Amino acid sequence: MTQTVGHQIATGLADAGVTTIFGVISIHNMPILHAVADQGRIRFVPARGEAGAMNMADAFSRVSGEIGVALTSTGTAAGNAAGAQAEALTAGSRVLHITTQVDRQFMDRDRAAIHDVPNQPEMLRGVSKAVFRVWDENGAMGALSAALRAVVTPPSGPVSLEVPVDVQREPAVKAAPLSPPQPALSAPDAAFLDTVATKVRAAKRPLLWLGGGARGAGKEATALANLGFGIVTSTQGRATVPEDHPGSLGAFNMTPEAEAIYASSDLMLVVGSRLRGNETKNNRMALPSPLYQIDAEPTQAGRNYPVDGFACADAKLALQGLLDRLPDSLDTDPNFHHDIAVARAKSEGAMRARLGPYQIIADHLLARVPSGKHPWVRDVTISNSTFGNRYVQIAAPHLGVHALGGGIGQGIAMAIGAAVASPEARTIALAGDGGSQLGIAELITAVDENLPITFVLMNDAAYGVIENIQDAQYDGRRHFSKLKTPDFGLLCQSVGMTHRKITEIEAFEETFDDTLTQEGPVVVEVDMTAIGPFAEAFAGPPAGAAGKSA
Repeated sequence: MTQTVGHQIATGLADAGVTTIFGVISIHNMPILHAVADQGRIRFVPARGEAGAMNMADAFSRVSGEIGVALTSTGTAAGNAAGAQAEALTAGSRVLHITTQVDRQFMDRDRAAIHDVPNQPEMLRGVSKAVFRVWDENGAMGALSAALRAVVTPPSGPVSLEVPVDVQREPAVKAAPLSPPQPALSAPDAAFLDTVATKVRAAKRPLLWLGGGARGAGKEATALANLGFGIVTSTQGRATVPEDHPGSLGAFNMTPEAEAIYASSDLMLVVGSRLRGNETKNNRMALPSPLYQIDAEPTQAGRNYPVDGFACADAKLALQGLLDRLPDSLDTDPNFHHDIAVARAKSEGAMRARLGPYQIIADHLLARVPSGKHPWVRDVTISNSTFGNRYVQIAAPHLGVHALGGGIGQGIAMAIGAAVASPEARTIALAGDGGSQLGIAELITAVDENLPITFVLMNDAAYGVIENIQDAQYDGRRHFSKLKTPDFGLLCQSVGMTHRKITEIEAFEETFDDTLTQEGPVVVEVDMTAIGPFAEAFAGPPAGAAGKSA
């Protein structure tokens, strides 16, 4: 059989360490997918839509640490993936989007070829770290190699690669084999580290704010915590330092108790975090001074807060460099970690008081998710905004997956990607009925792949947070927020999926635990209309403090 460029791309991906591709087969990507099937070196997971495939690849990458690959067709199909790719861009996920193009003779000419979008590269640039195109058979491996390297080089993010369908069919030309790409890591500036080390030695209550960019520096960050640093994280930076560390606020980063800790601190080092508006009251929350920042992206320097010093560097290298400059012990306030533990306990207590009957779910998930080392996947829904994103702990940073960009409807597909990446532990996903209806088709993918997932579906038959905002800010004028919700039991039955419905909150613990030993995916539907409301309605951040809530 003549080896085509499609075969060469499939070989190159496998040689570069790719183990899994998520996508939708199409006339424009068949040469690549047939080669994947012929070679048998890469698992292909057929999604029901391109958006789902991209969310799966994103979550797979976050949990596995590998490059996630999404394969789509050209034009509309690539556009279908755009919203999910925006999420991967927000999270800095290491995802390669291989999309296609029409035949070169029609490409970029607006000739109305089927699936053609004349400005497809411009569309892709809006949701990509970088965009590459294979122009002919001679450059196929070079473009693929460049795309893979761009994916993993900090600041990481999704990269798009266009491969015209006629090029996929061309006979392959000789090319050097690929190998797993090695990221180029920026070393920290020595003078910056010297300055920060001097300030740290004089500090009594230093704080370390850890974002998603610090997830690979857990050992170093934990060593700083053990020296006396207090820890606070973004939602994406959770468990970089173990969440049960006595000196950690975790992601309770915007409570009154957290603000009191900031006010008493005399130094903060921000690592790999953008200090996002929804975690800093739109950057109006007072942070300690002096304030130093480390980030792999140079344009982030002081973007949201003025800083006293900035280093463009890899988090792990920078924190190790700081440790090398510090003594074996610091003269920090011996009560600092105690004060942080009290602040966290008060923050958790105030949060639990707002849950009403749903304290049972929050507490039970807290007991099960970290102890079982389960991947913990969250869509945007009230339950996650209140307890899922902060209170339910995770055993390691790679086990936490959530819709960082605030878009609903991505949780089901993300759970699939997480489960493919972690088949040894059952994935737990917490989603709402509104968001689930956006990604509902991917439940079939979970069944087809027989994936170990427990979907906890919180069903209030509405866009609950929108109704709460309408009550709080619009005099109770509820428009367009009530939903016609499907019978999820019948839906699951129709696709051969186990379904359990909770109408009394006391039944949750036993029902949930039963799913942990079952094979394949299970939906545990929590009927919130039967159980009742939260003790306090969640209506997002105060109006004007953090913009529109999701």
